[in-house]
Amino acid sequence: RSGAALTGDELIERADLSATRAISIQCRAEFVWPWIAQIGQGRGGMYSYDALENLIGCNIHSASHVVPEWQEVALGDEVRLAPQVALKVAAIEQGRSLVLAGGVPLGHGAPPYDFTWSFVIQDAPNGSVRLLVRERYSYKRAWARLIVEPTEIVSFLMSQKMLRGIRDRAESLAGVAGRPE
Repeated sequence: RSGAALTGDELIERADLSATRAISIQCRAEFVWPWIAQIGQGRGGMYSYDALENLIGCNIHSASHVVPEWQEVALGDEVRLAPQVALKVAAIEQGRSLVLAGGVPLGHGAPPYDFTWSFVIQDAPNGSVRLLVRERYSYKRAWARLIVEPTEIVSFLMSQKMLRGIRDRAESLAGVAGRPE
């Protein structure tokens, strides 16, 4: 249920904008989590349209394999969206949820909104899972909606590709891990 409360929702009490996307993945959470744990610029990437992200200087290179050095993620760690833009790990339940918080500053000023980006893995029937990704925004300036809301269509497209990218990688990893040697 994408409308139900998720880990991280409590960090923004009243969201001006909330968007939830989800995908079913035909494997257990243990095959999905490594891709979530290593998300970020300079790490596993975003599993989306790297070429589009790189057009705006993000320097993203999505990994096609799990990198052991990128599996450690802890409360307070920075997860970069681009070389000069990072969110902080605001909540984490190893193997189940990762919540990033912050915002993209404008120039030298603070972001005009508070933002959380939650990744939550929920068990589903037959050994599968649902991966839910939720963005929540709270505007600190009245004009923040003029920046955030028009970019939501891009966010929707990038998030859909990211969800498919994580699904495909996790299901592939599960297939490799499930084969007898």
